[in-house]
Amino acid sequence: MANNDLDLAFSHIALVTDCQDLFQKTIDFYQDFGLSVVRHVQHDVPQKDVIVDDKTSAVTKEAWLHLFGCRAENSVTLRVVQVVGEKVGCEQLSNTIRVCLATQRIKEVKDILKSNKYSFTIHPDPRHLTDRVATRDPLGNDVLFLTEPTMFSMPASPEVKPLPVHESTDDEFDLSASPVRKNIGILTSGGDAQGMNPCVRAVVRMAIARRCRPFFIYEGYQGLVDGGDKIREAKWSDVSGFLTLGGTMIGTARCKQFRELEGRRTGVLNLIRNGIDALVVIGGDGSLTGADRLRAEWPEHVEALEAEGKITKEQGNKYRSLMIVGMVGSIDNDLASTDMTIGACSALERICESVDAILSTAMSHQRAFVVEVMGRHCGWLALNAAISTGADYLFIPEAPPKQEDWEASMCKTLKASRDAGKRTSLVIIAEGAIDRHLNPIKSEYIRDILATRLGYDTRVTILGHVQRGGAPAHFDRFLGTIQGAEAVEAILRATPQTPSPVIGMLENKITTQPLKEAIELTGQVAQAIEAKEFDRAMGLRAASFAKQLHAYKEIANFNPESKMKLPEGKRLRIAIIHAGAPAGGMNTATRSAVRLCLNRGHTPLAVHNGFPGLMRGEIDELDWLSVDGWTIAGGSKLGTNRDQPEPQMGAVAYQLQKNRIDALLVIGGFEAFTAVLQLERARTQYPALNIPMVLIPATVSNNVPGTDFSLGSDTAANVIVQAADMIKQSASSNRRRVFVIEVQGGNCGYLAVMAGLSGGSTTVYTPEEGVDLSRLQRDIAHLRSRYVAELGRSEGRVTLCNERASKIYTTEMISKIYEAESGGFYGARTAVLGHLQQGGTPSPLDRCRANTMAVDAINWLQTKCWDAMEIPNEDGFRLPAGQLKRKYFPSVYASTPDTVAVLGVIGSEMRFTPIVDLVASTDFERRVSRTIWWLAPRQLVDILCGVGVDIKNGGCTTNYKSCAIELTADDLMRIYGQHRRLSKLVDPSELERLQLADEQETTASASRF
Repeated sequence: MANNDLDLAFSHIALVTDCQDLFQKTIDFYQDFGLSVVRHVQHDVPQKDVIVDDKTSAVTKEAWLHLFGCRAENSVTLRVVQVVGEKVGCEQLSNTIRVCLATQRIKEVKDILKSNKYSFTIHPDPRHLTDRVATRDPLGNDVLFLTEPTMFSMPASPEVKPLPVHESTDDEFDLSASPVRKNIGILTSGGDAQGMNPCVRAVVRMAIARRCRPFFIYEGYQGLVDGGDKIREAKWSDVSGFLTLGGTMIGTARCKQFRELEGRRTGVLNLIRNGIDALVVIGGDGSLTGADRLRAEWPEHVEALEAEGKITKEQGNKYRSLMIVGMVGSIDNDLASTDMTIGACSALERICESVDAILSTAMSHQRAFVVEVMGRHCGWLALNAAISTGADYLFIPEAPPKQEDWEASMCKTLKASRDAGKRTSLVIIAEGAIDRHLNPIKSEYIRDILATRLGYDTRVTILGHVQRGGAPAHFDRFLGTIQGAEAVEAILRATPQTPSPVIGMLENKITTQPLKEAIELTGQVAQAIEAKEFDRAMGLRAASFAKQLHAYKEIANFNPESKMKLPEGKRLRIAIIHAGAPAGGMNTATRSAVRLCLNRGHTPLAVHNGFPGLMRGEIDELDWLSVDGWTIAGGSKLGTNRDQPEPQMGAVAYQLQKNRIDALLVIGGFEAFTAVLQLERARTQYPALNIPMVLIPATVSNNVPGTDFSLGSDTAANVIVQAADMIKQSASSNRRRVFVIEVQGGNCGYLAVMAGLSGGSTTVYTPEEGVDLSRLQRDIAHLRSRYVAELGRSEGRVTLCNERASKIYTTEMISKIYEAESGGFYGARTAVLGHLQQGGTPSPLDRCRANTMAVDAINWLQTKCWDAMEIPNEDGFRLPAGQLKRKYFPSVYASTPDTVAVLGVIGSEMRFTPIVDLVASTDFERRVSRTIWWLAPRQLVDILCGVGVDIKNGGCTTNYKSCAIELTADDLMRIYGQHRRLSKLVDPSELERLQLADEQETTASASRF
């Protein structure tokens, strides 16, 4: 007979007893676990109801109980029957049945069993991170509580035998058994900034994972003063979707009351009433100053409230101190003691998107544009926007024009570029721009100058609050997430005597710094500007700020008189070549190198189509206009491929010698690394290879040894995050879908980890960790548990998988395993992003890094070439047979290992490392560096998506290891007062080099930059 030809439907389960006491106890038992009595009847005349083997039993009482499940198919009906007369054979107590109930609230089940003194046993589930609970109802039927409904593909725990019933113990392991550690209030204040929401999300979820209770304080300090429904406990699901949202979802507002003592006292009362003993504040320097002041006044407020009878003595004793942790949410990037603030990178993205669009129309009409960006006391946005968009002129508050008649100097500079053939003029101005007499420089005034003196059709665009809007960029999500997690860790480490910390970032490392001193340093910048001490203002910024400004000024404009700057004998012919796969920032670096060479009198040579092009002699000179517009161009304008020079090394040497090339700048990934290494090893055979060579790492995989970041990696991470946002939106609409997204990276999991953290991936699969069945079982168990708990309201989920995470468990196979073991609660799909990650417009972060690296590379090549031009006096010396005297070699002859280097970003420092020194730390078979700095955030990916977390009650099975470095007030003075580096911010292998540098800089002045 075909399946269900009888059109059968499940009716109910009947539980039968002839005992009045057991009948009532059975009803009570199932009611304790949420079944509802739908019908309860006592028959005046016993009903002949149950018939088995011609034996009947008369029903005197019956109760119908129904479990109203989240879905109809999860509902069940029990009929509890009391009978008289002959017992029914199949319903005897010795012939018990097993009832399996699914719930995510195993903890509450245990509590109910304990409170009603029901005997039960606990059994670890190898497929889940929670327990199964087994008990018996009063009729002796086995009752199992599982974490999910059992499906046909996953039989119901076959290893659990009929269980002997014994009394449970209270010493079983339970994540939620420990008391709540802290009640943490979270507020955002001041101007909103992209990245605040990811930060709030991280604080909430990390607090729950660390057995703390997070509270939203809506509308900033105003909500703190108002209290009531403005302070509410935050749940795990409350911050779902926060990663993709700009602004702040918990609001921010100005609060005049908080500026007054009584207003702050009211805020203290509201905190105590809600049991909050720690506060996380995300905002600017004013917001953080207010928080630190509140903490300083706290004991006074508590005593006053106790004296007024508004709190009890017990409350006063319990809340005698308040812990404050600050994080800087500011698009201006104006905190002096951190390299980057939350929101700055996204604001720069908005500016670049707008200016890139403006340049299109400006080009069409040969117009000049004056674009005003935010930055009252800080020019970081304006400077980096000018670098990223190729602006012709710049005004920032820290470095006003040195000339009295700066208008004439600006006009001369812009006219020179127009005379060279440029069709547009772009001026970037910070809103706080001033001249040396502190007079404001306004965008409208600049427009009038350009229109009247140069006759340019000039337009003004004030970007305004568009800079604060839009989804956060990858880096702001990453920064907000990791700082939010570290804020919770700082609270748990703190004592009442710990100074209030602010979470920052220095040397690419997360730091905790004394909040008061950090704010004071920031205030000193404005004070220095007001006192016209502009050098001191620049010195209080990060060292990279002054370096960026100097580099920008040197390459921003065409200077026809530049060839007079270097004598003829020091002018060089520098070749530029791309190698490996394309990456965002390659063209930007090439443009900066070319223009710097031209302004100094050097000759920049373009090598087209990689090393095969070099072998064929595809070499030509580049001029100023040939690289115009390359700042925003993705891919490789010169052409690139993965071919190596070794098979035709003679042809390479021939072309270098024929074209009189003095230095070689290589831009590319791991293929470029191995190519440069081959050139270095062939130096003994080919004299033409004895020239300075430097590699600028550029690859989305970020797998080149000798650097923390490669050009293109930030652009690729942004592409992945944006794609994940859109894919997750599709998955959310379906309610029951998981996408496994394959990302690039080769054998390096950098992209998967970083984009996974900032894109909200449920988990990530990387080559460094690998993939096995136990890992997949864990992840599937987590997915099932979440989709069961969220039936009908599930959020979309994505998982990032590196293209080489496993040879066996490919992206497609992982997706199929996900779906096969889903139990019908979700479906799985794949998405392969492929070469999308290598294309598109470079991100502003990659553009800025490319500019800095190119300038440093040309400076290094120039110095090494000049050093290699020296010809020693060899008269009277007898050289070994076969060795020529130096005078017979080319004018530039550099044969020492330190003249072939990789230029890397280490922390916030640009560092040249001889390529031969990197061989030992390179895994050539897997094409990666053996030094991996980026695994520290890996553990946060799982924790913040709930893997191993008791979301309902708090607690986590994953042990998070804090990565923040604690800095003191003396440390900040050492960095910003003396401009010295700290050993605690440097890897142990670098300590010796650092100590030597410290000895050489003991007399450095505070104004040096």
